[in-house]
Amino acid sequence: MTDERSEIQENIIAKDASPVRAIGAISGTSVDGIDAVLVELTGTEVDLQVKVLAAKTYPYPEDLRSRILDVCSGGEISMAALAELDEAIAKAFANAAIDLQKNHPPACIIGSHGQTVFHRPPRDGELGYSLQLGRGATLAALTGIPTVSNFRAADIEVGGQGAPLVSKLDLCLFGRHDRDRCVQNLGGIGNVTYLPAGCLQQFDRVRGWDTGPGNVLLDLAVSDLTDGAQTFDRDGAWAASGHPDFTLVERWLQDDFFRQPPPKSTGREHFGREFLHRCRLEAEALNDADWLATLTELTVSAIVDNYSRFLPRLPDDLFLCGGGSRNRYLKQRLQARLENVTVKTTDDAGVNADYKEAIAFAVLAYWRGLNLPGNLPSVTGASRAVVLGERSLVALPEIP
Repeated sequence: MTDERSEIQENIIAKDASPVRAIGAISGTSVDGIDAVLVELTGTEVDLQVKVLAAKTYPYPEDLRSRILDVCSGGEISMAALAELDEAIAKAFANAAIDLQKNHPPACIIGSHGQTVFHRPPRDGELGYSLQLGRGATLAALTGIPTVSNFRAADIEVGGQGAPLVSKLDLCLFGRHDRDRCVQNLGGIGNVTYLPAGCLQQFDRVRGWDTGPGNVLLDLAVSDLTDGAQTFDRDGAWAASGHPDFTLVERWLQDDFFRQPPPKSTGREHFGREFLHRCRLEAEALNDADWLATLTELTVSAIVDNYSRFLPRLPDDLFLCGGGSRNRYLKQRLQARLENVTVKTTDDAGVNADYKEAIAFAVLAYWRGLNLPGNLPSVTGASRAVVLGERSLVALPEIP
């Protein structure tokens, strides 16, 4: 059977190389649903070209989302229930991939990050551990398309954090010869890629790490305040009507994670409901708008503090992506705190800010097919660059 690697390599090597169609899919720490893209890819690394053919977010059914959030919050679950949840997530990803291809030529490969339900960074000389549900083998079987999944494992096995994994894509799409840039994702957890001028020739100069909470605390707070009727603060309008308590923000920034030097990664295990509860006890005198404004300021301050501590200098440009890039108040606060930095979204550079993470996993699957490394050791702390992802191939029927 011809696997997807040889098919992709043949397309790239061919003189009249045709684009490779790939699907990328991810559900982030906000657990809002599945972001999926269908893209055409040409080139390899710094000459990579990405054309988006289709992009859509597929919300989880409420029952499934509730089950995922319960596991992410540390709820006990039997092995049978975990297997059922794993399969349900895989089916949701498969349905998204099938729907996305309607009215388009089919993809030849899927890159699925799945749904992270647990992430433990390496510590005390022990390897990290990260669990993403949504079995690649099930996804391949249901769609009939070779699937690459479990991207974090290979990086973790060589001592890396297993995150962030988007930094090599950021390098290829946003790196420049003459400008220092940062790409800041604002999903449930925030992460940054620092791209110094000239990094296209020197990949090891790129840096990246998780900066702390992105939207996760804000979304939990909004859900609590509205008894679940709202899951996020649209445009940051509610928070914008309040006033942040800067004293509380400075106190929360004493958390060890913010002072920990990169490489570093985190998740809901650290910045989740327990952390929010501790913050709320200290902020009980605040009204609802001030409470949300203060949580927004924590996200902003975590980013600014990380840049000040761990970057050699502030960037010329800051590109935002992820759901938080649509939060106007958060963006305004970042621009106010980084007054000499041009704050934009990746839309301004031609990359859809809502789907950049999904694009990354389409590209990582593509690189897996080309046998190209997908991690940057200077970002994750891995001992070497490695090919990422496990392949699940579709079995062909036997010929009588």
